[in-house]
Amino acid sequence: MAEGVFRHLAAQANLVKRVGVDSAGTGPRHIGVPPDPRAINAARDRGYDLTPLRARQLDASELSCFDLLLAMDQGHFDHLVARSEPNIRDRIHLFLAPVPGVGRDDVPDPYYGDAKDYEYALDLIEKGARVWLAELQDRFGVS
Repeated sequence: MAEGVFRHLAAQANLVKRVGVDSAGTGPRHIGVPPDPRAINAARDRGYDLTPLRARQLDASELSCFDLLLAMDQGHFDHLVARSEPNIRDRIHLFLAPVPGVGRDDVPDPYYGDAKDYEYALDLIEKGARVWLAELQDRFGVS
């Protein structure tokens, strides 16, 4: 969901030519599989299209290719830090860390929940994406 939201908001912010957006899992589960139908439905109801997305596993060799690595929860953060070279660890951040007023650091995985859990995760993702996009706009001098 985060990739779809981020892509959509980056396009609205005129950052498409400056910001590449990608997502990957830390393990091999679901490789090649589209997002969960509950995620597709929740996102579609808010104007985001997740249907082109397919799950893939992050390869540790890719980590140095990104200027910013955003982990959705502490487990993913720890996984990224453990597999990265020391010189890129300052690029790794918890997705919700800079977001004021959410009262948590992790975006909960809604997979074992219901539609409401997907809506809540999407609420958090939208808030986080807006904060990170504002950071990128400042970085690139785009308003």
